[in-house]
Amino acid sequence: MSYLSLLRGPYVTRLLVGTLVGRLPSAMAALAIPLVLRQSGATYGLIGLVVGAFAIAAAVGGPLLGRLVDRAGQVPVLVPSAAVAGAGLIAIAVAPSEPAIVFAGAVLAGAATPPLEPCLRALWPHIVAPGRLESAYALDSASQELVFVGGPLIVAGCVAAGSPIGALWVGALLGALGVLVVVTAPPTRRWRAPARSADWLGPLRSRGLVLLLGSLTGVGVAIGTLNVLVVSYAEQHPVPGGAPTLLALNAGGALIGGLGYGAVRWSSSLPRRTLLLTVGLAGAYALLCLVPSPPYMAGVMIVTGLFLAPVLTATFVLVGELAPAGTVTEAFAWLVTLMTAGMALGSTAVGTVLERASESWAASCGVVGASVSVLALLIGQRRLSAESIGRAEAPTSAPA
Repeated sequence: MSYLSLLRGPYVTRLLVGTLVGRLPSAMAALAIPLVLRQSGATYGLIGLVVGAFAIAAAVGGPLLGRLVDRAGQVPVLVPSAAVAGAGLIAIAVAPSEPAIVFAGAVLAGAATPPLEPCLRALWPHIVAPGRLESAYALDSASQELVFVGGPLIVAGCVAAGSPIGALWVGALLGALGVLVVVTAPPTRRWRAPARSADWLGPLRSRGLVLLLGSLTGVGVAIGTLNVLVVSYAEQHPVPGGAPTLLALNAGGALIGGLGYGAVRWSSSLPRRTLLLTVGLAGAYALLCLVPSPPYMAGVMIVTGLFLAPVLTATFVLVGELAPAGTVTEAFAWLVTLMTAGMALGSTAVGTVLERASESWAASCGVVGASVSVLALLIGQRRLSAESIGRAEAPTSAPA
């Protein structure tokens, strides 16, 4: 009943659903763009460059858009960014055989990806009661798994119905629809960040926040490792449904773990809790090194997900506490960027290892990534505790 009462709160369901719908284009583009380009006769080399350009542009654009939100508000940034990102996807759909247009479209679609994720996390403190904030972040981190499951399914449906080009048009439409739902909500229209200093570092002037965000890069490495490892595993072992089934189990575990975490009343401090949960995540990823048979591998997939969503939930709360006044949206945007960078690094590393060694050694890439996160959090416990206590009672944005 806890989550049901949370969802019944004013604008909670509307903002959560709108954000999830508006984020679907990013999950769809990662699959739709390669399919569209391949259909038009593009080489895999070109496809890799285009997808890489999309990812890099998104990583760079996220913090910049987050800073604009902190200065101008959410509506003035979300609306034009949705229009530009949608135009980028449509450009690829209209001229998939023109490399220059395709690259320009990918860069626009990536760089202008609406910062719905950080915007929602900046709104949570103003649409739920203080005692429900951690439950809201837990619901947030758990529900985002629906984006990574739903995006590819929509692309598959578009391909089955006609052509992958249709998926780009649908992605542009869903992006606009999601943003429309969010920006017409009164809390979004009223939200303003408090005055901030002119320091160009923005949220990165907080050493504790830099340490926390840096540790998340290791978690991203672990996730990137898993995304590639399951493809190799499915080729070598009889798994019904192949790699998508394994990733779906992981997403299901994350959904359960996130909802379970938010339903518990925790007594330990946030920095310590984040450390212990990350230790659990590293241990879960260590089980991958055993490369068990499919039935046991299914269990391992669920366990890795069980720890992932709680780690992210605790981190969301810490980011909100550590971000200097007037920089909370940009801080959450940096979280997304560094996680994405870690995932790219993990995918690259595990792919290289798989060409030269066994799956056990490849799985160790994820363990190394998670272990680096544990080490960073362990070293920074004192600073994280001091800064989070110092800012816990200070609002990070103006009341809506």
